[in-house]
Amino acid sequence: MSNSIFIDIGNSYAKWKYKDKYFKSYTNDFDFSELPNATRVWSSNVSHRTFKEYEHDIFTIVAQKKYKLLQNSYRNPDQLGSDRWLAMIASFEINQNNNFVVLDIGTAVTIDFVLSGSHQGGLILPGLSHIRSTFNSFSLKETDGLDVLGSSTEEAWSIGTIYMLTSAINKKIQTILKQHPNTSVYVSGGGFNSLKDYLEFPHIYHENLVLDGIEFFAEYMG
Repeated sequence: MSNSIFIDIGNSYAKWKYKDKYFKSYTNDFDFSELPNATRVWSSNVSHRTFKEYEHDIFTIVAQKKYKLLQNSYRNPDQLGSDRWLAMIASFEINQNNNFVVLDIGTAVTIDFVLSGSHQGGLILPGLSHIRSTFNSFSLKETDGLDVLGSSTEEAWSIGTIYMLTSAINKKIQTILKQHPNTSVYVSGGGFNSLKDYLEFPHIYHENLVLDGIEFFAEYMG
């Protein structure tokens, strides 16, 4: 796999890994033709873009029913987003088959829970940028925390939108941790920095969870 390229194409950003180095660009700017020559290209693409001209040169990953002892809970396995599946694969490999939650904070926010190798299901929430775009006339203002009430429309909207999203995340993950205390929480995604100060549970941040999942998957497939 030393001369393979692993590519994670999301709605906002495209990331790729080549020879143990990580790269990143906006998805709209991503161009397959500018990548270095490689013997194999492995890709996950959940973006709005298609790359049909390269489809014969790329192994595009879709979620499967099973990876080693990791079980996909979806009735139609390939309907689970490949990014979610690959993030679970990476967490499964890192976690040595124990219980874990994967929280991916991006254009959408996803939560997936795996219990003893069995995916229990997940949630999909709109990301912070999508929530805030519901009222384009409201501007934003930096806030120091969620324990105060806004004294302007800008403050009220900024605090309220973060509070809405983080309350949902905290509630669901805290419920899982209460029921299954020996559970690790892995967090990834480009929106992590916006919410990290408001996450009320122990967690491990992994910037390139999907990319590493692609590499694990590729090594398993051979």
